[in-house]
Amino acid sequence: MNKIQILGALAVLGFATSSCDHFLDENRYPLTKQINNKEYWTNASNIETQTNALYENYSGYGNGTGQGTFYFTNLNDDQAVTGVTPWTFTNVPSSSTNWSSPYTEIRRCCLIIQGIEEAGDALSASNAANYTGIARLNRAFQYYQLVKCYGDVPLITTVLDPADTEEIYGARVDRDKVMDYVLEDLDYAIENITAQSGKQVWSKDLAMAMKAEICLYEGTYCKYRTTAENGKAADETRANKYLNEAVNACSPLMSSYSLSSSYAANYRSVLSAMNQNPEMIFFKGYEKDVFMNSVVDYTCSSTQINGITKDAFNAFLFKDGLPKDLTSYDTSEVGIVKYVGKRALTSADDPEQIENLDGYTWDKRWYYIGDLLDRRDARLSVLTDTVAYYQLMSWSRAGAHQMTSSTGYGCAKFDDISIPVAYRPEGNKNYVCAPLYWLSKIYCEYAEAKAELGTITQSDLDASINKLYARAELPDLQLANIFHDPANNMNVNDIIWEVRRCRRCELLFDGFRYWDLVRWHQLDKLDTMNYPNIQYGANVTAEGCQPISNVDGYIDSKNGNERIYDKKYYFYPIPSGQINLYSTAGYELTQNPGW
Repeated sequence: MNKIQILGALAVLGFATSSCDHFLDENRYPLTKQINNKEYWTNASNIETQTNALYENYSGYGNGTGQGTFYFTNLNDDQAVTGVTPWTFTNVPSSSTNWSSPYTEIRRCCLIIQGIEEAGDALSASNAANYTGIARLNRAFQYYQLVKCYGDVPLITTVLDPADTEEIYGARVDRDKVMDYVLEDLDYAIENITAQSGKQVWSKDLAMAMKAEICLYEGTYCKYRTTAENGKAADETRANKYLNEAVNACSPLMSSYSLSSSYAANYRSVLSAMNQNPEMIFFKGYEKDVFMNSVVDYTCSSTQINGITKDAFNAFLFKDGLPKDLTSYDTSEVGIVKYVGKRALTSADDPEQIENLDGYTWDKRWYYIGDLLDRRDARLSVLTDTVAYYQLMSWSRAGAHQMTSSTGYGCAKFDDISIPVAYRPEGNKNYVCAPLYWLSKIYCEYAEAKAELGTITQSDLDASINKLYARAELPDLQLANIFHDPANNMNVNDIIWEVRRCRRCELLFDGFRYWDLVRWHQLDKLDTMNYPNIQYGANVTAEGCQPISNVDGYIDSKNGNERIYDKKYYFYPIPSGQINLYSTAGYELTQNPGW
């Protein structure tokens, strides 16, 4: 029962919920009653059941028809919906799973830790430390989610009793202190989890990969934050500490794993192939007719697809390793309309749509952009299709539905067309597996941490970014000959900009971009009025393209809407129901600025 593909069927045993306390049961700390039986916690099988339940917190491609963390996080500058994705919150909600769900899981972790402590010598020391490490790893992960969203949050480190009102209604704790506690949990997990590796089980390698991600976030956030917008000034000493922790977590993984020869294999592999992928550290497994997802269905559906933006498309380097403003390649973004299905005219045909004379017309036309992709970073050809498709110019990929995209550029990243069509454009029928922590992500984190520290060398680039570039059919990035991209609008040096570019292209559609903009202090880049390219798409000025709303020839997906930046969006609002519960009990839970 330790394989992640079975998590959809896991039952959480050993915990019982109670409705005796309104605040605990329905809000921050559910699961107020637990088995108070020492013998239960002396059984390693019972504890494993509890730690297995924690797998459900890693959504991957989702369960069944549910949406996971890949592709569906549309609040970024990489993909766009028609009409603009709004900010996560525009008003203060009464409740939010962003607040309650992490605390549910934190309490679960604390219950496991407490149960193991109460078991005493009945468990072997290694077993006790291993399961405690797993619980602390997951507690760290949940506090990381909370701090990203809310900044300062109440810090709970034990199982609360309903009578402990001072603890239950505890004030928000400085986010730096919370993140220091997260680091302690991560280090304990790395030291004490028994398994070194295991692509679908808790392991030391997973703990190091998680530490790399979290420490990179914390280091860059503390480097770029401001008092005016984040409530705390930048802290170089703290930033460097966490960036070095990220480097130290990445290094062992870079020597233990090797890069797959195929970028697509990280996203389009079935269970047996994913288990053989040499760069996979931890993934969510799916199995045909047993436990499946809908990621392919959502990305080759008859419902309009959320397409790649012009801004993201132009982030991909040309084959000479240079960006659009510097390359010697043809930079035209105009494709070619190709006609298929020549047939005789009928009386039902619209004379204005006739393509040929002499009694014949073309049944379909496709907007081919393969030549544009061939000039660029090879990852772009995996991410999107050789055909741009939009309203009145739809297209079908290998037997899927006729598709349209909000920007013309589609999403092909997760679709293995060798899988039977009955298991592709169908909800809860897809069984490609989802990467959760993998080597190419570690390479990006290592290079970024070193670049932010100002200590990156050519050897560092060759050990990380340049391996990804070789796979993407790009020349090496040379530190001694680093170029300046005129598109650099983040006020960072050229090497940091290029490392960020590689991360963006490597992880596009993977759900990281929004939080990258937050930690880089670049959330204003999601303002559609100031940065319209984040809603524009394909150039549709090719001869034969069906007309669609566009600006200077580029599809405009805004549809008359705008998303305006405000500094308050750096934090989510604390749910009003939580603030009211505190107030009713005679305590205070402060709201985030601007809400």
